[in-house]
Amino acid sequence: MKFSTPISRVPLVAFIVAVSTAGLSLLTAHAQQRQMPPAWPYAQEQLPPGEIPPQVTAPLTPPVTNPPGANAGAPAPPLLQAKGSTAKFTQQQVGNSYAPADWFPDSHPPMPEIVAHGKPGVARACGLCHLPDGRGRPENAPLQGLPYDYIVQQLHDFQQGLRRSADPRKANTLEMENIARTMSEDEIKEAAKYFSTIKVPKYVRVVETDKVPATRVQGEIFFTTDGPEEPIGLRVIETPEDAAETRLRNPKSGFIAYVPAGSIKRGEALAATGGTGRTTPCAVCHGPDLKGLGPVPNLAGRSPSYLARQMYDMKLGTRKGALSALMMPVLANLTDADIVDLIAFIASREP
Repeated sequence: MKFSTPISRVPLVAFIVAVSTAGLSLLTAHAQQRQMPPAWPYAQEQLPPGEIPPQVTAPLTPPVTNPPGANAGAPAPPLLQAKGSTAKFTQQQVGNSYAPADWFPDSHPPMPEIVAHGKPGVARACGLCHLPDGRGRPENAPLQGLPYDYIVQQLHDFQQGLRRSADPRKANTLEMENIARTMSEDEIKEAAKYFSTIKVPKYVRVVETDKVPATRVQGEIFFTTDGPEEPIGLRVIETPEDAAETRLRNPKSGFIAYVPAGSIKRGEALAATGGTGRTTPCAVCHGPDLKGLGPVPNLAGRSPSYLARQMYDMKLGTRKGALSALMMPVLANLTDADIVDLIAFIASREP
């Protein structure tokens, strides 16, 4: 994951939390008189300043059905194995929308039907995008250990169209809205109970640095690639520890978050004090050590991509749920640099 487009393509102070977060430096959308972030480089071609792209809804993947004998004589697809797992799956099984591979079935409680299989042809399994144990990846939400009431509220917010991305090209946010609307109240409660009971592991390793590896986007995740290192600037870059394991959707394979030198200490001070009145100390709502307080979610050790995206959406008001409104004044006076520092600190904490 990356917080930036190439410097030549954006204003000097602009940055984008790519994969899952739009930038906090904004362009004025004159056509509809509202603010929009710069175009995501991995989503589509850059648009002229102020041009608002149409909203899109991600299509659901229908079940794969082949006529009898269609693959007669074709070699069987290779079986793959994630590190630490005794199971073997084909790549198609790994990405099966309605029965995604579960590499470690003994590491979590039995999955509810909506998590394991979704509703074929209607709603993907929760375990596809969020992984069977709910750990998630940079492009979507980590659900492990979130408060039960919080998960229920978010699914209700999706059902009511109250939780939108500030960038309408964030297709999986719109897909979540569609999926939530297919869920019954019992299914919502089952999924919430399941994910809330799973302990959050330490899966993000935060590294302070002045320079970062070259990266490229594939499947909304930044993978390192051959090329010269580049200055990190005002960015956080989240990338897999092991690219092959990430492609296998191995929930035990973690991520590295490269952050600017000194950002953890600055973020810790801002989180603790509120920066001399600029914002509210994080622990007031999110509890001691940022591990949650009642229905307010625990933040410590979570993906910086996800954290920054939610801060951005709440700052602009595209998340309109009950708790989101409380965050708007908290975020109103924070700069791009403040948010980079805060998420560097929060992601570095023990879950």
